[in-house]
Amino acid sequence: MGDRFSTVNIRLYLSQGWGIQGENGLQMILSGYSCPANRDVEIFLRERALEFTVKNQSVTYLVFSNISAELLGYFTIAVKPITISAKNFSNHMKRKISRTGEYDEINQTYSLAAYLVAQLGKNYTHNANKSISGRELLDLALDQVRELQFQAGGTVALLESEDKESLRRFYQEENGFRQFGVRETTSSKRERYKLVQMLKII
Repeated sequence: MGDRFSTVNIRLYLSQGWGIQGENGLQMILSGYSCPANRDVEIFLRERALEFTVKNQSVTYLVFSNISAELLGYFTIAVKPITISAKNFSNHMKRKISRTGEYDEINQTYSLAAYLVAQLGKNYTHNANKSISGRELLDLALDQVRELQFQAGGTVALLESEDKESLRRFYQEENGFRQFGVRETTSSKRERYKLVQMLKII
């Protein structure tokens, strides 16, 4: 995919610029992003991604077309501590998780740090979303996780998605993630909903 897409860490705009210089240029790019299917994904990129990156809470990466230079989508990565039940996984997966996780024999759980794909969304402005598939965007995010793994180690990629059959099929059946939990959260409209927590050994 390297010949079709470019992935840019938004820190570059703050340190040396990328095309249009600095933070103002970055804000112009972000203002052109829309995701009507998931308003929270849109709000995060346009209003919070820069702050989270500056505070080292997460890092956001923009994905551009190498042909049109359009913003096609983005993903955000963070390091997150998690606790997972050992009973949910095969012995093979337990061995891999145990390499970087601490096992609690009493509760039969592993505690470890994982690479969280915290946000993932295509850009629907001017139909830019048609130039990249969800699978390609996820693969770019996991490629970035593997680069971080090369630098710092780790074995687990983590993500959370809405509790929808189509998303379960996409992440679990098509991309090899395994569910390990469910948690409740609140949307930008203050509506409660469930997120399915999934992981993948990388």
